[in-house]
Order: sequence, then C-alpha cells, then structure tokens
Amino acid sequence: MVGRGQGTMGELAELEEWVAVIDACIEPIATRPVDLTDPDWMRKMEEGPRPLDEAGIRPEAEAALRDVLSLYEEGDEEVRAALRALLERCHHFGGATTLPSEPTPQGFRQRLMEMSVEDQGRDTRDMMVGLNGLCGQARDAGVDIRPLLLDVAELSSEVDKYGMGSTRDILLRAAGREPSGLW
Repeated sequence: MVGRGQGTMGELAELEEWVAVIDACIEPIATRPVDLTDPDWMRKMEEGPRPLDEAGIRPEAEAALRDVLSLYEEGDEEVRAALRALLERCHHFGGATTLPSEPTPQGFRQRLMEMSVEDQGRDTRDMMVGLNGLCGQARDAGVDIRPLLLDVAELSSEVDKYGMGSTRDILLRAAGREPSGLW
C-alpha cells in the first residue's frame, strides 16, 4: 500500500484531513464538563455511551485508525513522525479510538502499535500503566510479548517528550524485564 514519494504523502494528507474531522466530532463530547459534585459521576461516565458511539462515528474512526496503523507500519520515519504529530494535534481521536483486540500475538502487537503512534499521548504515566497492563494480559494469555515489544520499539519515537524516556526507551525497558513489563 505505502511506498515512498507522492503516493505516501497524498495518503498522509487525506488521512490527516479525515482524522481531523473525526477529532472535531469527538471534541465536544470529550470536553464536556463533568459534575464532580454528583456522587454518581463516575458510574455515569462508565455506564454512559463511549464518545465514538455517542457521536455515531465508531466505524469511521476505527477505519481511520486502521489506515493510520497501516501507514505507520509501512512508512518511513518521516511518515511515522508525521502520524505521531497528527495524533498529538488530534488527541481526542487518539484518546477515544482503539481497535478491538484479541489475546493473540497479532492482537497484542496491534495494541503496541497504537501505543507507539500515540507516542505517550498527553501523559507518559498513563501510557506506562497501559503498557504494564498489556504485558500482564499477554503473559496471562500465554503470549511471549518480548519480541513484539522489540519489534514495535524499532518503529517508535526516540524523543523523550516528558522526561520519563522516549516511547522506544519505554518499550525496550519493558522488553528487558523478566517477566516483560515495567513493574
């Protein structure tokens, strides 16, 4: 699908527009105030519809994320950096959109790819907690996640965005532990 040159840049430009539209649809839902004085606020958030479902755009958002991941995996470092920047700009899309995954090597790799392109999102700690949980799920499912961590680390950013290490460093650190994970 992806080669170097005009085709890739054209795909990237089209994908950037599409992700921006989805992000704009999610933003009013994601930024809606929450009444923290309501004793049931947490339950209401957990039981309420997910932002993609409330906006009625789950299929479109998941298709866009599949395209992002495909382009991310097949593109060069310039394309991957552009996609990371896109999800940083369109953080509502990145925060609300994830693909269904299965407890298989491919399912765990897909989640690692999502983490890689999200590049720590808005908080490294959230990414690290999610990664540690993912490593635990992989162990429970009998999946050797170490090779997947090493593979995805090669595609990941080397930029230390928040002073806790780059995404590449964090994935390599998780791969180096026994059992794989951060703690």
